[in-house]
Amino acid sequence: MTKDLNKKALVEVLAEKTGLTKKAALEYLDVVFDTITETLKEGGKVEVSGFGKFEVKVRAERTGINPATKETITIPATKVPGFKAAKALKETVK
Repeated sequence: MTKDLNKKALVEVLAEKTGLTKKAALEYLDVVFDTITETLKEGGKVEVSGFGKFEVKVRAERTGINPATKETITIPATKVPGFKAAKALKETVK
C-alpha cells in the first residue's frame, strides 16, 4: 500500500479490492463524498462507526491584524468542516 493516497489511488484500491471497474469505483466514491458534503452543507453530521465523525464547526468572530498595515481588523465568523477520529482508528494508527 502506498504511503499517500489521492482520489485516483483510492479509486484504484477500491476497484482492485472489490473487482469493480475503475469507472464504477469512481462513481461509488463520488456518491460517498457527495453524500458527506451534502449532509454537512445541510448542518448534519456523518458518523462512520470505528472510523470517525465529520461535522461542521463554527469559528467565532475574532480580531486580527492586517500584516501589511498593522491595522486591527475583524475576522467574521465562519463554518468549517471538521473530522474527529474514532477511538478504533486512533488505536490502529498508534
